[in-house]
Amino acid sequence: MIFHPYVTEKATVQAEKNNSLQFIVNVDDTKTKVKKELEALYKVKVHSVNMMITSKGKKKAIVVFEEPNTATELASRLGIF
Repeated sequence: MIFHPYVTEKATVQAEKNNSLQFIVNVDDTKTKVKKELEALYKVKVHSVNMMITSKGKKKAIVVFEEPNTATELASRLGIF
């Protein structure tokens, strides 16, 4: 389950530079589950997903998209930029 985008200054730079966005997800989610959920929910192609646990104990998914500029377009649709 994807809870919300994770927005920091570093995440914003990475969205423009690496075509990636960060999301806070359920601790039990796998990379495959997050990839399928994002592709179905937002109709985008996901290239890869990396996961990490934040210092606050939440799970963060770093999602890289296949199509150029997908991250900035999706961020504007979500109201991040």
